[in-house]
Amino acid sequence: MKTKLLLFLALAFLSLNTFAQSTATAEISSDSKLTISRFIYGQFAEHLGHGIYGGFWVDPTLPVEKQDRIRLDVVNALKKIKIPDLRWPGGCFADEYHWRDGIGPREQRPKMVNTNWGNVTDDNSFGTHEFLKLCELIGCEPYIAGNVGSGTVEEMAKWVEYLNLDGESTMARLRAQNGHPAPYKVTFWGVGNESWGCGGDMTPEFYADQYKRYAVYARNYPGARLKKIASGPNGDDYNWTEVLMKNAGWDMWGLSLHYYTVPTGNWGHKGSATSFDEKEYFNTMVSTLKMEELVTKHSAIMDKYDPEKNVALVVDEWGIWTDVEPGTNPGFLYQQNSLRDALLAATNLNIFNNHCDRVKMANLAQTINVLQSLILTDKEKMVLTPTYHVFDLYKVHQDAKFLPVKLISPDYVVDGKKIPAMSVTASQDASGKIHISLVNLDPHQSINFSTVLNGLTWSKVSGQILTSANLTDINTFQQPDKLKLANFSGAKKDGDKLVVALPAKSVVTLELY
Repeated sequence: MKTKLLLFLALAFLSLNTFAQSTATAEISSDSKLTISRFIYGQFAEHLGHGIYGGFWVDPTLPVEKQDRIRLDVVNALKKIKIPDLRWPGGCFADEYHWRDGIGPREQRPKMVNTNWGNVTDDNSFGTHEFLKLCELIGCEPYIAGNVGSGTVEEMAKWVEYLNLDGESTMARLRAQNGHPAPYKVTFWGVGNESWGCGGDMTPEFYADQYKRYAVYARNYPGARLKKIASGPNGDDYNWTEVLMKNAGWDMWGLSLHYYTVPTGNWGHKGSATSFDEKEYFNTMVSTLKMEELVTKHSAIMDKYDPEKNVALVVDEWGIWTDVEPGTNPGFLYQQNSLRDALLAATNLNIFNNHCDRVKMANLAQTINVLQSLILTDKEKMVLTPTYHVFDLYKVHQDAKFLPVKLISPDYVVDGKKIPAMSVTASQDASGKIHISLVNLDPHQSINFSTVLNGLTWSKVSGQILTSANLTDINTFQQPDKLKLANFSGAKKDGDKLVVALPAKSVVTLELY
């Protein structure tokens, strides 16, 4: 009898525990004056591997539709998800790039060796005008990173003048001679990149002085007031943020933050993009959820010097960094993209959206053929990654009103360690439609989610979902649509509540109207 009683109690406890792990509640409010900046959905394209050459900029003989040498199927894919800005030319490459090498007749441009990424020769055929044409075709803002590490104040000042002066000067005449009489009016400018490392190995005190010096000579020309972005901290280097905000925070539009998710936590052996077990998946998500801590703590430091939140936190390099695909050049950082990466991307976007009071821009690393790419290409073939589909799901949040969410999430537990299984972000667009994006990181348990929406009126709900049978599932050139968006019917109105049956390992965006 005692044995039966103990067995009954054990089963009852297990049942209750299972129920607790599969139930989530939330409260969504209309009480907000914040906007989710569209620039949170920005992208990053560096002269690295086949990101530019063989990605955006292809051989003239390649049998794909092109404008000049810009690949148009890639352009159209990026237009569809409404990417708001593109950061270029780096990355570490930015601080060895001299912009005058990339203008004028292409056959006369000097060649350079890309010492950061594979020691390959860059012929400079893709330069300033080609980049700005690419941005024009996509319909996005250019974000240019200036060379502080190996460049000069004059060099950056002349680049700004070359692009933005609507008047008579040697630089403006040179721009006209190179085919663009009108100024480009580029407003987003990075003053160096990773100045604590590949951008010059500087101390924060030294870089703060350099930033102020460069910023003085990066002039505002009529119609082109610069949004200057300082090279900010590496991950949890909170002292860097403290020094920069104290010494130069009054003279910047934004401060960058770089943080990569490394599945193993070991930069020497980062882990495979396509072959991993649940423990490594869990550790990957533990690592990526550190973004919440980083954004919170860096924002708190920024609040000390900028309580009105005028300076943006710009997470202009983020994403998963794994070992390269077997047989590829280790300096090209080419990696595949799985359902795990899609869940990771959505989790980070939820964090950025939910901190939109301070996070005003973010740039995924990188757009095509490098690290956590949206797009992979192989000669004339092109495939959209699971991460691309997340950005497609989330484009509805761009420049929408932020709706605060109070979430009580179940736990996802592996080997006695736990993380929140679920994250949520919500917004309301200009037409009044409400969009709620939900992520379930648990690969086993579906979640019964219910929420009330205070001060918001709606009667119907529709949705889309991204999921697959396995966390390791990928899109390939042979099977490009293994992971793609599908209609989602697991949400309904129940009285004054929204009730959702959220499948395991899934990303869902709902539209309420």
